[in-house]
Amino acid sequence: MAPRANWKGFLRLSLVTCPVALYPATSESEKISFNQLNRATGHRIKYLKVDADTGDEVPNEDIVKGYKVDTDTFIEVTKEELENVALESTRTIEIDEFVDRSDIDPRYLIRPYYLRPDGKVGHDAFAVIRETIREMDKVAIGRVVLTNREHIIALEPLDKGLVGTLLRYPYEVRDPKEYFDEIQDVKVTKDMLDLARHIVEQKAGNFEPDKFEDQYETALVDLINLRRAGKPIVPKDRPKGDNVVDLMEALRRSVGDAKSAPGPAAKKPAKKATKAMAGQKEMLMPIAGKKPAKQTSAKKAPARSQRKSA
Repeated sequence: MAPRANWKGFLRLSLVTCPVALYPATSESEKISFNQLNRATGHRIKYLKVDADTGDEVPNEDIVKGYKVDTDTFIEVTKEELENVALESTRTIEIDEFVDRSDIDPRYLIRPYYLRPDGKVGHDAFAVIRETIREMDKVAIGRVVLTNREHIIALEPLDKGLVGTLLRYPYEVRDPKEYFDEIQDVKVTKDMLDLARHIVEQKAGNFEPDKFEDQYETALVDLINLRRAGKPIVPKDRPKGDNVVDLMEALRRSVGDAKSAPGPAAKKPAKKATKAMAGQKEMLMPIAGKKPAKQTSAKKAPARSQRKSA
C-alpha cells in the first residue's frame, strides 16, 4: 500500500488541469536507528519543551512561532497569519516553463517525489501533460508549497507517472569560490593523464543501484547481533592512507592493480540493496524473551537500543 500523500492539489499546464497527489519517492525508515538511553537505568531519554528563562514545561497549544530580531526581541507570527500568506502554489502546481535536463545544476537538487492522479478523474489530463513532457524531452518547472515553504519543482515522466524533484533557490547554494580559491594551480602532464585515463577505462561500467550494498548498515546489524549474543566486539583496523611521494609511480602501480583485478562480469554480484533493506528484520537475531529482573540495567541497555525511534 502506498504511503500517505505529502501534498494534494492540482497540476496545471495552461488550461489543462487535473487533481494530483505527491508522495515521497525515497525512504529511510528501514535503516537502523537508535534511541538515547540513561546509562544508569537503561531508560529512554525524553525531551521536553521548556521556557528558556523559567525552565517550566510549555504545552504545545501555548507554543507559537517567532522571528528573532535581536538577542531578546522576537516578532510573533501565528498559525492563522501564516495560513493567510496565500500562494497559488499552495494548492496548484502551475507549470511555468520547460527546460533541458542538462540546464539543471546538480547542486540545486534536493529530493524526489512521485506524482500521480488523485482519484478516478483527471487521468486523461494527467496523461496529456505527462506525454507532452516526454515527447518534448524536457523538464517541466513549477512551484509547490510543502511544509509551509514554497519550492521549485522539476517534473519528468517516469513510467505511467511523474517524478518531481524539489530544487533549491540560488540563495541556498554556496559560492564555490569560498572553498576552491586556495586550491593550487597544478599542470598535469600528458603521461599522468594517459595513465589515469587507462585506470578509468579499466573500471568503466554502468550505474546499477542494485549492485551496491550499504556496508555500514550491514556492519550495524552484525554489531547488534553480537551484542545480543553476548559475544565480544573486536575493533577492526582502520584503513590508512599512504603518503604518496612519487605520483607517477602510484599511477603505474594503480594501472597494474586495475589490470589484475577481475572485470565487472567476473565480480561476484553483491546483494541487492532493496532486498537487504527489506530483510533487515530477518537479519537481526530474535530476542529470546524477557531478561530476569535481577540483571543490571547496563545489560538491559543493548537490547533496548534495538528499538527504532518513534
